[in-house]
Amino acid sequence: MDDSEREAEEEPERSRAAGACVLVVLVAVVTAVVFAVSRTAGVIAVWAAGAALLWRAARRMSDSSAPPPPEEERPSCSECAGHELVSVTPLGTQKGMWIYKTAPPDRPNHTHIHLSPAPEAETERTS
Repeated sequence: MDDSEREAEEEPERSRAAGACVLVVLVAVVTAVVFAVSRTAGVIAVWAAGAALLWRAARRMSDSSAPPPPEEERPSCSECAGHELVSVTPLGTQKGMWIYKTAPPDRPNHTHIHLSPAPEAETERTS
């Protein structure tokens, strides 16, 4: 093993916290400079940064990474034959289980609910 290989192996992994600290210091310096130039510009810059961060957080929240519910493999029973599928959602307390809600066409205020294991393809994809 030569010297370059030893140096590559011995170099410690950089901390994410250290990078965050450097970023905070840079933002603080830029903010201080903007406030030193003009107090009004500093206030506007802080408001603009806050609005941008709020917009970014709202966009991240709307982007759901949950797998799409299985539409084609719904449970069947004698009661739900001919029912319209209303929704399919993952059961929060038990991994690999889905809640299927169906509505009969002749009873609009009635909902029929099934708890069923997720299809095999969905279980493998979410694991």
